[in-house]
Amino acid sequence: MTYDVFFSICQTPVDGYQPSEAVMFRNFFDQVQAADRLGYDTAWIAESHLSSQVQKQTSQPVIPHWEGEVGLNVDFLQLATQVFARTERIEVGSAIMNILCNGGPVAHAERVAAFCALHGLDPEERRRIHVGFAAGRFDFMNRAYGIGPRNEVERAAWPALKGQVFRRAAQIFTRLLRGDTLASSQIEPIVLRAEHFRSPEQWEALAAHGVQDALEVPPFFDFEILQIVPRDFRRDVLQLVIGSHDPVVQEEVNQILPVQVFNLSITRPEVIEATHARMAAAYHADGGEWQRGHMPRTVFVFLNEQAGLSAEAKRKAAHEEARSALSAYWAALQGTVDPAKVEKAADNALVGDAETVAAQAVERFHPEDRLMLWFDFFNHDNARVIANMEAFAEQVVPRIARARGES
Repeated sequence: MTYDVFFSICQTPVDGYQPSEAVMFRNFFDQVQAADRLGYDTAWIAESHLSSQVQKQTSQPVIPHWEGEVGLNVDFLQLATQVFARTERIEVGSAIMNILCNGGPVAHAERVAAFCALHGLDPEERRRIHVGFAAGRFDFMNRAYGIGPRNEVERAAWPALKGQVFRRAAQIFTRLLRGDTLASSQIEPIVLRAEHFRSPEQWEALAAHGVQDALEVPPFFDFEILQIVPRDFRRDVLQLVIGSHDPVVQEEVNQILPVQVFNLSITRPEVIEATHARMAAAYHADGGEWQRGHMPRTVFVFLNEQAGLSAEAKRKAAHEEARSALSAYWAALQGTVDPAKVEKAADNALVGDAETVAAQAVERFHPEDRLMLWFDFFNHDNARVIANMEAFAEQVVPRIARARGES
């Protein structure tokens, strides 16, 4: 089993305290240096764009109840440069880079190529960036960059159209990183049909706009022949990871380059296992054989190993921390607390003292899984976050190894 750490850099009030931006970044660097020292494999960093606080003033607020900022990292590649300069062995991943906004897939491909060219100048450099890429969770970020419905027909079709826009963006992004010379005319046009929609009602809504059998949509990324520079960057320091569970998109990008799959803590177990089975056949040959570690799994961690508490008290405190954090999270996202969602999220989390958390990990995860551990979830106590990272590395990981008979 491989152990990574996920960093949200989420500037939102917790128990009435909201750190400044500078404190948020300083805490992050303290924590990522601790992760490096403790032997975690990869630091996955959330990426966000534009103020989630200010978006509440717009005509289409996406998260109207959120206080503060969902995330402060707006440029993963700049932050990765800082992380590599401050650490010795840990690798860095984006969770997740939105390739629709900020210039679209062409701009993002060129920025990634430039980073790899500079990062790989040292022939002894072996650490990779893991570029997780997707369409972006919140549409207000994409709309600011011109990626959204352009007319009433597209507005009605958007639930299905957004995924098809990302599908084309993913092809452009990966083909340019492969080194292709490319024009948008070489990308398959978007033609929406009933099978692209999640429900018959969504498709039937287009009938009011005169759509019958299919809707052909003009491209969102329209460009003549081009090629990104630099061209001759070291591709061995780059690993792509797609943030989509659409089987078609996963398989298409793997016809171009080796692209692994990003996974969320709420993804259903049957989807996870089906993805592993399909990717065993679909993974690009240049990436070698598909491994379970190629799909990192995001996991909330509420660990309590504070001195002076009994084992029972530690477990009780950890469960209280989990319920408090998860309740605040769902209330911020949706405005009301859904107890069922809180309990389901808690069931997906690792909660308790070191012994309990180790037993949960052994029971729930395959021995070859890659866990992306989220310690800073709604927690601004920098010392406590680092203490939890230390307790997991020094007390939980050895227990898991012993339970599985590993050295």
